Amino acid sequence: MAKGNISVNSENIFPVIKKWLYSDKDIFLRELVSNACDAITKLKKLSGIGEASVPADEKYRIDVIIDKENKKLIIADNGIGMTKEEVEKYITDIAFSGATDFLEKFKDESDKDAQIIGHFGLGFYSAFMPSERVEIETLSYKAGESGVKWSCDGGMTYDIEVFDKASRGTRIILTIAEDSKEFLEEYTVRSVLSKYCAFIPVEIYLTVEGEEEKKDDNGNVIPKMPINDTTPLWMKAPKDCTEEEYRAFYKKVFLDFNEPLFWIHLNVDFPFNLKGILYFPKANHEYASIEGQIKLFNNQVFVADNVKEVIPEFLMLLKGVIDCPDLPLNVSRSFLQNDGYVKKISSHITKKVADKLKEIYTKEREEYNKYWDDINVFIKYGCMRDEKFYDKIKDYIIYKDLDGKYLTLPEYLDGKENKDVYYVSDENMQSQYINMFRENGMNAVILPAMMDTHFISFVEMKEDGTKFRRIDSAVDENFKTDESISEQDKEEIVKIFADALGDETLKIEVQSLKKADTSAVILLSEESRRMQEMYRSYGQQFAGMSDMFRDEFTFVLNSNNPLIKKLSDIDGEDRKMLCEHIYDLAMLSHKPLSPEQMTKFIERSNQLMSKII
Repeated sequence: MAKGNISVNSENIFPVIKKWLYSDKDIFLRELVSNACDAITKLKKLSGIGEASVPADEKYRIDVIIDKENKKLIIADNGIGMTKEEVEKYITDIAFSGATDFLEKFKDESDKDAQIIGHFGLGFYSAFMPSERVEIETLSYKAGESGVKWSCDGGMTYDIEVFDKASRGTRIILTIAEDSKEFLEEYTVRSVLSKYCAFIPVEIYLTVEGEEEKKDDNGNVIPKMPINDTTPLWMKAPKDCTEEEYRAFYKKVFLDFNEPLFWIHLNVDFPFNLKGILYFPKANHEYASIEGQIKLFNNQVFVADNVKEVIPEFLMLLKGVIDCPDLPLNVSRSFLQNDGYVKKISSHITKKVADKLKEIYTKEREEYNKYWDDINVFIKYGCMRDEKFYDKIKDYIIYKDLDGKYLTLPEYLDGKENKDVYYVSDENMQSQYINMFRENGMNAVILPAMMDTHFISFVEMKEDGTKFRRIDSAVDENFKTDESISEQDKEEIVKIFADALGDETLKIEVQSLKKADTSAVILLSEESRRMQEMYRSYGQQFAGMSDMFRDEFTFVLNSNNPLIKKLSDIDGEDRKMLCEHIYDLAMLSHKPLSPEQMTKFIERSNQLMSKII
């Protein structure tokens, strides 16, 4: 049996790196700035353990320089630098990670601040994505070393030579290709740096060659300011952050000038390193389906928005930042590899959200009630998506009643013989039924969202014996009078309406209701309604199926109403007109009339009024 070594041909791998390794071309700038940050982090580490001599007053920095005239983009740092041997080892050996090598040599688990960003040894090669040529000028921190210059045009060969470099550190010089000229524009470069490097832990300065220095009114040069924030709020301890800082950070990062409701500051060191801030934004119900924005960072370097592996799907309505150096990113550092570790982080975030909601409910119930209209959608969705979340939060799910009070399910059911929960889905359409409830001292909860249909089914499944009923699904016994009416009279009233309406399929009942000024109501069974709404929610996939239940409502006539009592005394067309009008009035409290029905209703109303005059 023969054995051999798999070889990688650089002439073939460069097109792969340039086109397929990274999802977006602009990521090259993130990678090169991250490498520069790592070079400085390494030097700080060595200086801290006495392995390197660095002046105490030296200021670490990364410079990004645009030289448009010469078509060059330069990324420079005053970090650890490289020797000629290190350049040949780390640069010319693709996928050999200098960061990994460094970490193995100077491993110190207790030093949480010396986090290295790079791990795969491929980030540097992203420099070839926008470039026709890449050069490195570097000088190691090691005493007695000479500067090194390396250059490559993306082919199989490179040039390397010793040259004089005055200061320690590295300069990456990109000669930008014709198809990537946008990276010579200040606006583009600044936007990319703001996207990926706004919170990187070393100051970044952007300079445009040939641009005049800015001066104050006295002619003094105004010092250039870094374009990034090296100590973002999430990296601080929660006790050191003020409400004003939390709100200002929210507005700055998400460009949302609406005040957030509240927030959760994540600060975990064990069993994983996780920091971040999750904001609960005020919901804009007109656009309630719009996702939030959770920004994922790795050692303060932006990775991606809304990474569903880390943030549970139901929390995507939130806005926030998550920074987890331990996340198992793929080689392009753009996506997560599937890993049980990620699931643990996701579960921890879910737990922290549930703990925060419990804390507000317990300590600030009035504030919690105020938040509910904005936060209930994702809480309900979260319960249905994650039963563990429901188990943690179920005692803090509240419902707004007809008087605007917020009650838990046990509070609503307190004193009731059964576990029936009446609800309202549309306060305007169901106003007639709401009045009947109020007059009989009964209460209901308001559940107007589309999601509520699914949520109440979920609660019924989880809470044994609990049954949700919309207030127009049945006539409660409390609404009925003790007045008796003969079966013969009932049959006569039913026949009058059946003949007048001409609909043999219509289900008609006669009951005696306490509310005498209500001539009739429409009832639709809870089961039929939910089936209709379920099919409707699936859209075109089940188009037309919701109509299967259109005839299952019941037209209930109130025998205690004066109009119903006198119908037998009215003959001919007037009786037919009155029956149709009573029917339409009942339907108006059930659902909007069709354009044709509404036209007839208005015409009939005018005819009835003319008869009064």
